[in-house]
Amino acid sequence: MRKIKIAPFMPTEVEVNEISANRAEIVAYPFESGYAVTLAHPLRRLILGSSIGYAPISIKIEGAAHEFDNIRGMHEDVAVFIINLKNIRFKIKDESDRVELKYSFSGHKEVTAQDLNNDQIEVVNGDLPLATLNEDAELNFTVVISKGIGYVPSEDLRDDVESDSIALDAFFTPVRKANYKIDPVLVEDNPNFEKITFDIETDGQIGPVEAFTNALEVMNKQLSVFNTVLDLDISVAPVKRNSDDSELKPFMQTVDSLGLSARSFNSLDRAGLKFLGELVLMSENEIKNIKNLGKKSLDEISECLVEHGFGPDFELSDVTRVNLVKKIEQLKA
Repeated sequence: MRKIKIAPFMPTEVEVNEISANRAEIVAYPFESGYAVTLAHPLRRLILGSSIGYAPISIKIEGAAHEFDNIRGMHEDVAVFIINLKNIRFKIKDESDRVELKYSFSGHKEVTAQDLNNDQIEVVNGDLPLATLNEDAELNFTVVISKGIGYVPSEDLRDDVESDSIALDAFFTPVRKANYKIDPVLVEDNPNFEKITFDIETDGQIGPVEAFTNALEVMNKQLSVFNTVLDLDISVAPVKRNSDDSELKPFMQTVDSLGLSARSFNSLDRAGLKFLGELVLMSENEIKNIKNLGKKSLDEISECLVEHGFGPDFELSDVTRVNLVKKIEQLKA
């Protein structure tokens, strides 16, 4: 027998299953019949269309006037070189929206994507080939990497790049796959409820959980436009569930409890770093760039991280990273 309702059933369960570093399944349930696809379809479009990635938008090659030119001593012509470059997936290490990178290679060498790594960017797929050089070759080029979403053709970028540079088609999207399936799920002997399973895979520029989180944030911001003319009460009571912060406990040790020297502690304190987890979230280069942090202090901090089990081989899962960032933001608010 159907019961009279005054509001649809609110889903209560969310599961995150990390299949690999770049692939995850996110499950949510139970939804009333028809609500699952109503939510899943626009979310999939946002995951594919609004996830932020990085791509080369222009290149300037010494000795090449256009993409159909050739470089002395380089096996590939410029067109193939550009195709190889566009297949490389970059990550800008700081918060910059755009970086300009200059490279120079000479002599017999197999240039691969990993040769482009430096203090400003990280290459995700470092094993890809870029160019094959002979003994008398000299390859000098400048490439601009930009942050963006979706796809932008080179014609739309010509006004944003230098006149003597070659504009490139920019494919920013870091999501390789975003699918969902809807299955029936039983709720109190009622089989007319549904479960959504999202299957998300990225190229490594961002993690799949981060891509999903970004899509949710974009959806929320897009819907908030109605608040400008309508007096909406869209807040909902949080789902009550047992919270277990035990996984985050090792990260929440305060910096002043780590036994660091006064010089090291003062450098971290002036940088606003309060918790061990903040150091774990930072890359080695980011720690090196902390103001007034000398080599001795850097070595001391590195040894401290190793002692607490967070050495250079330690990797945070996407879920733990997201939860840790939220926890630190709450404590420092």
